[in-house]
Amino acid sequence: MRSTLLTLSLALTLVACIDTTGLSAESSRPSKGSPTALVTVMEFADLQCPACKAAHEQITRQLIAQYGDKINFTFKHFPLRGIHPYAMEAAMASECAADQGKFWEFVDMAFTNQTALKSETLRTWGNALSLDADLFDRCIRSNIKQDTVLADYKEGEKNGVRGTPTFFVNGTVVTSGIAELSAAIDAAYTETQAVPL
Repeated sequence: MRSTLLTLSLALTLVACIDTTGLSAESSRPSKGSPTALVTVMEFADLQCPACKAAHEQITRQLIAQYGDKINFTFKHFPLRGIHPYAMEAAMASECAADQGKFWEFVDMAFTNQTALKSETLRTWGNALSLDADLFDRCIRSNIKQDTVLADYKEGEKNGVRGTPTFFVNGTVVTSGIAELSAAIDAAYTETQAVPL
């Protein structure tokens, strides 16, 4: 017990000693489509979740290609830490990549190479994306993005998210299927067009 406390104390001290110059706790993750679109699609996902990988390949990419600027597609983190040991660190790493303008590229890489996901591979992916290696590494090791990721998680819990992926269209949960999501987007778009401004 004593050695565990000592190890934990040492780990916290080391994190506190990481230089955070040039790092931001805020999220700079962009949405896809148009931020002023009348229809918002929000996905709560876990970068280590196999179902999220399938949804990213078969649903998310298709929706973004199909609807373009007619939607504002927003990604939210919902790391299932109890079953996916690298999900939290991967989520924080994606936020670190966002600070260098490569959020979506990192998400694509994480899902494409999901079976290789480990702490060490996060840095390899950062190098492959030509990120500033020192900045990226310090950002991950500092845990500066933890509160950003946890804020997404809490938002998901508040909105009834229990698993991943979970999609919302204009605030309403929709079954994770391309047909269901397309129908919900079309209905929301028609509804917003009918409302006088």
